[in-house]
Amino acid sequence: MPKFIVYFAQLHEDFRLPELDALSKLENVRVEYDPCSYIRSSPFLVVEISSSEQAAKLVRRAILIRSIIEYWGSGRTYSDVYSEVKHEQERWALYKTSSFKFTVDAFGKSLTQEEKVRVINGFSFLEFTGPIRMRNAQAEFFVCEEYDETRDPKIWFGRVVGTGSRDLIDRFDVKKRKYLGNTTMDAELSLLMANQAQAQNGMFVYDPFVGTGSFLLTCAHFGACTVGSDIDGRQIRGTAGFKRGVDGIRANLAQYNVESRVIDTAVFDASRNPWRPGPLFDAIVTDPPYGVRAGAKRQGRVGGTKSELSLRLVDGTPNHARPDYYPPTEPYEMSFVIRDLLHLAAEKLVVGGRLVYWLPTVAGEYTPHDVPEHPVLQLVANSEQPFGSWSRRLITMEKIKPLDSHEAVVPERDPAHKNFRDRYFNKFEPVA
Repeated sequence: MPKFIVYFAQLHEDFRLPELDALSKLENVRVEYDPCSYIRSSPFLVVEISSSEQAAKLVRRAILIRSIIEYWGSGRTYSDVYSEVKHEQERWALYKTSSFKFTVDAFGKSLTQEEKVRVINGFSFLEFTGPIRMRNAQAEFFVCEEYDETRDPKIWFGRVVGTGSRDLIDRFDVKKRKYLGNTTMDAELSLLMANQAQAQNGMFVYDPFVGTGSFLLTCAHFGACTVGSDIDGRQIRGTAGFKRGVDGIRANLAQYNVESRVIDTAVFDASRNPWRPGPLFDAIVTDPPYGVRAGAKRQGRVGGTKSELSLRLVDGTPNHARPDYYPPTEPYEMSFVIRDLLHLAAEKLVVGGRLVYWLPTVAGEYTPHDVPEHPVLQLVANSEQPFGSWSRRLITMEKIKPLDSHEAVVPERDPAHKNFRDRYFNKFEPVA
């Protein structure tokens, strides 16, 4: 198959291949590459795809891919590149009279304008006779000099066939939103999670810890119908957060014109949800509360159930029937939050549906066994975003078979995210 150069954004290096694989499945584009050839410190990866059209389709909604380039040549010197390009001169004829432009870039070094011009002139042997157009050119050619302290410089050359959707990061920038709160997920990661969930037209996506609704926006942008819930309705309504009095989540839905695809939001405890039995959602995308910016709560009392408090009369009306009644809550320990989330996904996802969520872990104690398991959920991706003494991991799981029972794997030891909130504020002192 023809070779192409994937030009990644040089950040979130642990997330780039999982997004590439998710888009390959979503777009039904066969992509072949050697995982061992992936270098975290490099923005380039050579892949094989059947055609330029398929390559453009693959990356059209990518967040961590800048562009994809039809491979024409590479080497340690320009002489090496020229030699490889000249081996396939029949390729040049397709663009001999087309309007064209050259984009010259460098990674790990800055090039002066004079150096860029010199690079472009070095490809004069292509003998293109069409007009040069910096906008809307029929063909765009890409040259990049890649520098790395650990490797010799490498030069890449090819024709740009498609670009990603990194412009969406600016469009969904949280600083531009009418409503946000202290738990609002940044735009880049929200969009990335929508790709991991493979959100698209015809899908029904649920966020059980919806907060200020970032994932409702991004999944709806890609065509999915979305719904969210939270035990704290203040975030949904906009009576909490940094920007109050703007109608909460609804303000953002109107701002991004996705009102028709966000079905609704509701206030309830996700571990005691009112959803009908059986599969319902095509994806669950969420950021569970793990206590760094907001502690998790669930229905209940710290001291246990006290029926006399709930059933007592207030001005002749049962307490729980009053319009201002708010059910009591208790702390929700992190390992139980994740356990219940997996139970929810196992029951409510359709087969083939995906669960995409963040898992906090302690850096020095994490092992792969800390990622919770379930008999009907298969781990697809585990990408780390480090923060020094702790990390959060974007976990992607896929439901592989119907749920026959509510059994789940019981961990042999306490996971590193158990009591995460307490450990975070105790600076992750070793557990005795």
